[in-house]
Amino acid sequence: MPRVPLPEPTRTSRIVAVLRAPHGDRVVPAAEVLAENGIVSVEVTLGTPGALEAIASLRERLPRSCDVGVGTVLSRDDAARAIDAGVDYAITPTVVPDVIATFRDAGVPVIPGALTPTEISAAWELGASAVKVFPASLVGISYVAQLQGPLPHVALIPSGGVSIPDARSWLDAGCVAVSLGGPLLGDALDGGDLEALAERARTLVSVVSAQPAPQTGSQEPARG
Repeated sequence: MPRVPLPEPTRTSRIVAVLRAPHGDRVVPAAEVLAENGIVSVEVTLGTPGALEAIASLRERLPRSCDVGVGTVLSRDDAARAIDAGVDYAITPTVVPDVIATFRDAGVPVIPGALTPTEISAAWELGASAVKVFPASLVGISYVAQLQGPLPHVALIPSGGVSIPDARSWLDAGCVAVSLGGPLLGDALDGGDLEALAERARTLVSVVSAQPAPQTGSQEPARG
């Protein structure tokens, strides 16, 4: 199945910031702070009122070196509207073949959410650019390390419960990037301190940029 590669800023920065706000007008200031502090890939969820308008604003105001994606895409209609808005990538919470095909055929990278090995493999076979392991906190870092045995070819991005201190460990376990919402954004989308957001962003970039942790024999993933 043809596969659209992840956009370069997301692929090289290895961080996706998930922006789910009470309204789209809260998204732009937070995204600008993130971009200024090294986080160049943001996902605006469709559960945010005015999400597509916020995405259009971000496309105008963020540097072209930043990626603006859409999240929580549930239907083909959602997908079509997101494509019209000019998103750089799309993320879904589940594996919906029609949604994956709509983005894939339009040349937009798509990252469907899945949890079990069967779901993850199915999403990949449908042409996903990467697969979001969701909710990641339910399975933990060792789970994706175990998946490297039978599914080493699948690009994985954990989401849901990924913390800033653990971000590097997820990458060391084999993930191509990490996705963070609340642990990174905090109260910034509810009128909170944007300087505190900037500090968390810098910390996350530093953690992700750290050298991989040394591997031991006991950490080697099992072969399935």
